[in-house]
Amino acid sequence: MALRPATAAGFALLLGCITCVATASSVGAAELYGPALSRVAHAGNGASASTYSRVGEASWYGGRHIGRLTASGERFDARKMTAAHPSLPLDTRVRVTNLRTGRSVEVLVNDRSARSTGRVIDLSAHAAAALGIKHQGIARVRVERIES
Repeated sequence: MALRPATAAGFALLLGCITCVATASSVGAAELYGPALSRVAHAGNGASASTYSRVGEASWYGGRHIGRLTASGERFDARKMTAAHPSLPLDTRVRVTNLRTGRSVEVLVNDRSARSTGRVIDLSAHAAAALGIKHQGIARVRVERIES
């Protein structure tokens, strides 16, 4: 007996694609094997679409994380221009723009952040300082994937 997910979001979960779950969650079950299937299947695993651009809150982390292993397997160094993101592939380069000041930085995604925080990205202390958000702690930003 084959498993049939009840929704397009269920199908996305079977594929293991978190980005697709969000995309497919508004699609009805009746569309599951039609347009929903193509919408779910083409996005790939994670948030890997080349046109990735999100606006939301960014925060920074350091302190107790220094020296711990990141999701990419390297030790966290708050002095590097790195970031944690909930779904972009590791080793993805992104441009983070502070929407209040217009200042931008480029960082490497080398860690995972919790989806439950509602933030679009967590920056290393050095990246946050370069972006001008370290003192305030949280800022509204745009995150854009940089094609390599």
